[in-house]
Amino acid sequence: MNDNTAGGKVTALKIQKHNPNRVNVYLNNEYSFGLSRITAAWLQVGQELSPTKIARLQAEDEREVAYMKALRYLDYRPRSRAEVRRNLENHEVPSEVINDVFKRLERSGLVNDERFAQDWVENRSEFRPRSRRALAYELHQKGLNDSAIKKALEGLNEEALAYQAAVKQSRHYEGLEMRDFRNKLGSYLSRRGFSYDVIKQVVERVWEEKQGQSDE
Repeated sequence: MNDNTAGGKVTALKIQKHNPNRVNVYLNNEYSFGLSRITAAWLQVGQELSPTKIARLQAEDEREVAYMKALRYLDYRPRSRAEVRRNLENHEVPSEVINDVFKRLERSGLVNDERFAQDWVENRSEFRPRSRRALAYELHQKGLNDSAIKKALEGLNEEALAYQAAVKQSRHYEGLEMRDFRNKLGSYLSRRGFSYDVIKQVVERVWEEKQGQSDE
């Protein structure tokens, strides 16, 4: 960092060539430090900056940079609080800055663990059905607490989930003999966390439905 951070007069404000969202601040005709454009927005050429003011600007800039990192991370898909925190920690963002970032994210409704858990369960149930136990494990891996997980799993019917998964997967087992069909479909459902009793009922049901369709 340039010694001009000790204070001085703003003599130039220049947009960075390789990052148009940041501004280079020149004090006393020498480059001093960079700021995000939103943090530098109030600065004017000719303005005097004290060391205290510079330190405040740089602290604000650190929070803004961290917030933008969080937004970019959330751009790809919804994330849990724990995922966002881990990502910021991996970028060596200080804990007090992370706490400030979460306050902004929560005010904007961008981080909400209960909604995240509900969306995760709904998405899985529609496209990749699995047992309540498997869903709970996945959500624990995402850093969700027991309360959010319990709420997201309320009302789920284990047998209905297994049946939905079985119907989709059974298309891959067309033409198999009963024993092979049951073994393959049962193993598939077992890998998705369903219990033996549920698997037995569902596999029998799907097999009988397929036999009924072939007899028509």
